[in-house]
Order: sequence, then structure tokens, then C-alpha cells
Amino acid sequence: MPIPVNHPQRFQLTNEVHARPYANIYVPARASHLAILLTPEQKEDDRAALNALCERYLIPPPAADTDHFNGEFGAFQLRWEQHSEFATYTFYTEGNCSDPFAETALRSVPDAWLKSLPGQLIVAIHAGMMCCKYKGKAETRQPVNLDVISPMFEGNTLIGSGVAGGDASAFTDFRIHADGFSRFLVIDHNFHSSRQAGRLLHRLFEIEVYRMMALLAFPVARKMLPELNIRDKRLVDITTLMSKGDEKDPTRCSAALLDELTELATEVENSLSSSHFRLGAAQAYIELVNKRIEDLREVRTPGLQTFREFMDRRLAPAMNTCRSVNLRQKSLSKRIAQAGQLLRTRVDVELGRQNQSLLESMDKRAQLQLRLQETVEGLSVAAITYYSVSLVGYLAKAGKEAGLPIKPDLVMGIAIPVIAGVLIFGVRLIRKKVKGAHAKIDEG
Repeated sequence: MPIPVNHPQRFQLTNEVHARPYANIYVPARASHLAILLTPEQKEDDRAALNALCERYLIPPPAADTDHFNGEFGAFQLRWEQHSEFATYTFYTEGNCSDPFAETALRSVPDAWLKSLPGQLIVAIHAGMMCCKYKGKAETRQPVNLDVISPMFEGNTLIGSGVAGGDASAFTDFRIHADGFSRFLVIDHNFHSSRQAGRLLHRLFEIEVYRMMALLAFPVARKMLPELNIRDKRLVDITTLMSKGDEKDPTRCSAALLDELTELATEVENSLSSSHFRLGAAQAYIELVNKRIEDLREVRTPGLQTFREFMDRRLAPAMNTCRSVNLRQKSLSKRIAQAGQLLRTRVDVELGRQNQSLLESMDKRAQLQLRLQETVEGLSVAAITYYSVSLVGYLAKAGKEAGLPIKPDLVMGIAIPVIAGVLIFGVRLIRKKVKGAHAKIDEG
């Protein structure tokens, strides 16, 4: 067909929605799920470990740019996914599941390879999927015997419900057992396909993984609470001192408070930067937990807490603490910024007042200096006139001795006003030129 040229990413974007297919699981089956925290440097080691397992079983490894993989390894099936902070390995085996936690899916995986995995284990789960003896519609189905299920969880309090709209039941105790693994049990009442079984089990695993990833923020939030209380009190003390002020030296007091406020702002911003990712990620993870629980389509089992009720009772308070700490930090940062702005305004106003007082003092000094200068100018004119008239007198006496008809005293008397007038005119002319030069500088 004569159609336009394809966009370079058309096929990649189309296939993205099919990128992580659920496993085909035929009940009865067992599964083991591992979630491993990875640093950015360990991600390549994690991929290398997966490639080594594929090479061991002569299976083509995943492409270098993919972050998911499904493969058949003979005795087990593997599903691998790499996320931003962690990687997950899910191992499946099919067959008899009368005691799902006695012989686990992980037993089929080489021990040496498991020990070679990089990172830190955050979630480890064994799951069993069993067929119900009484299949069919919910109306005619026999209820699940909890007395049979409870010993599989060592008598711990069970959490569970009907899931997938009643096509199955899922149970757990959300505890880590003596073998270091949590446990999930799924009972098939009326699965319609192997994909439905794989989808349900994957959602249960994701609920536990995302729950643990969200809870990573809780110790961070608890550690920050005392520091937040201390910093909040410091801000209250600073604002109290701002309202009182220092009548003797308000500028110095405000400058000292501004320095203290700047130091407090630095501490809060540093705390925000170091905890922002973890607290923000917790909110994203808890939203995923809620979405996966919603996707379970729970139906209450009499006598048991549902997954939703358990999360609302046990997880929600911890997440509320994380959310509260995050909001308090942001609120404290904003309050510090507002206080800093007010304090800087006060400092500017006080400095303006001081500058005004300084200019007034300088103006008074300039006027005093001008008066003194005028006084000195008058004395200078008198002194110069005196010496100039004396010189004229000596000249007149010399002329009289030379025979000229000159009266020295008369000449000196006439010279006094003439010389004084010339000096006064000259001083005023110089002063006028200086003022004109200053006026041009001020205009410029």
C-alpha cells in the first residue's frame, strides 16, 4: 500500500504495551520471587549474572538495551525485570503442590549462581498455586478451609480474600519465615486461562515489592522528625527575636539573625535534597500498591482481613508519616524564606536610615567646613592685603628717595582698598568656578 514513511519509533512504541507479558502458569505450580536493590554500578553486574545463567543453559540472553526477559530453563521458567532501583527474578515450576512451601521453585536454581547475584535482597517470596477440589461458580462452591491453610503459615494471622472477582483465593501473613522468605498461597477456583494465573501471581508479588520499597522511606522520615522539631523551634526563636529587635543597635541584631537564618535555611535545604528522592519515591510506590490491590478485585472471605484492609491499617500510617515529614520540610523551607525576606527588608530599611543620618551629618560638617573656609578666606584676604600694601609702601619710599614727588603714606592708603577689592573679586571668582564644576559632576 502506498502509505507515508513510518515514524522511526512507530514499531517500538507499538510494541511497548506488549513488552512485559505475564507468565503462563498451569496450576498446580510453585514460584519463588526475589527483589534485589541495585546501585547504578551494579546494574551491569546484574545483567552479566543473567547472561551467565543463559549461557549455562544454552539459552540466548536478552538484548543489551532490554530491561525484561522471559525464558524456559528446563526445570524452571524465569521472568527477569530490571527497574530504576531494583531487579526482580521470578522462578516458576509446575507440578504437584500439596505442600507448596516444602519443595520450592528456587530449589531448581543453581546455588552457586544465586550466590553470585549482586545487590541487597529486599524481598524474597515463596508462592504456591493449588487447585481447589470444588471448582465452579461461587454460588455452589465450598468455602476454603482456613484450618488447613493456617499451618502452612505457622499459625500466624492470615490476610486474604477472594481475588480475580472470586475466580481464586489468595492468602499470606506478610511475615518473613525461618527460611528467610515470605509466603503466598493462591487457590484456583475457576481460572479461565494460564495468563490469568500468571497475572494474578505477578500482582501479588508486586504488592509486596512495592510495599517494601515504599517503607524504605519510613526510617528516613522517623530519623528526620526530631531534627524537624529542633529546626522549627529555632525558626520560632528567630522570629521572636525579630519582633523584639535591639533598640541600641538594631542593624547588628538583624544582621546576626540573618546569619543564623541563612545557616538554618542551608540545613533545611540540605535535608530536603538528601531526602527528596526517597520520600517522593515512597509516594509513587504506595500508589502502585493501591493500584495493584485494586486490580485484585477482592471478594471478602469471612473472618479474614482483606489485602486492602491490611494496607490501610498497617501501611497507611507509615506513609502518612512520610508524607507529613515531606510536607513539613517544604513548609519549613518556605517559612524560612519568608522570614529571611522580611529580615533582609528590615536590614535594608535600617541601613537606609543609617545612611540618611550619615548624609545629614556629612551635610552639617560640610556647612561648618564652608563657614570655617569663609572665615579663613577673610583672614587670608586681610593678611595678603597687609603684605601687598607693605610692598607698595616700600616701592613708594624708594621712589621718594629717588626724587619722585610721592607721599608713601598716601600711596599705601590708596592701595589698601584697591588690593583688597582685587583679592575679594578673585576669591569669589574661584569659588564660583568650583561650584560650577561640582554642579556638573552632580548632574552627570
